[in-house]
Amino acid sequence: MDILSPEARSTAGVLLLSILAVEFGGLFVLRLVRRQQPATSFQLAFARAGHAHAGVLVTLGLVAQILADATTLTGLPAALARSGIPLAAILMSAGFFLSSAGQGVTQPNRLITVLYAGVVALGLGAGFLGVGLLTA
Repeated sequence: MDILSPEARSTAGVLLLSILAVEFGGLFVLRLVRRQQPATSFQLAFARAGHAHAGVLVTLGLVAQILADATTLTGLPAALARSGIPLAAILMSAGFFLSSAGQGVTQPNRLITVLYAGVVALGLGAGFLGVGLLTA
């Protein structure tokens, strides 16, 4: 008997590999903190937030794979329960980094909408997963 479903196993594998990208982001944040790369205080704050959200949400996404296997969800609800949190990890961190990109930026640009899309993905993923667990 397999411990994880094929969906959980493949998604978890991708999420574990994505930690390499989170590490790369951490090196970038370290360069900012050590003043090796010019940045405004706004950019530094958004870089820290983007890096933190990526790490936390990738970890939560790994846990969600195990929990999704414990539900009886199928179809779109199952896909949202399994993929919403990992998608949020991508969108939210990208939103923080992309909306603060550029020289001397002191407020978010229009790409802040990517962050809000991540908020929606997180809400849908957590919501469907929670309901799926409560009704299993």
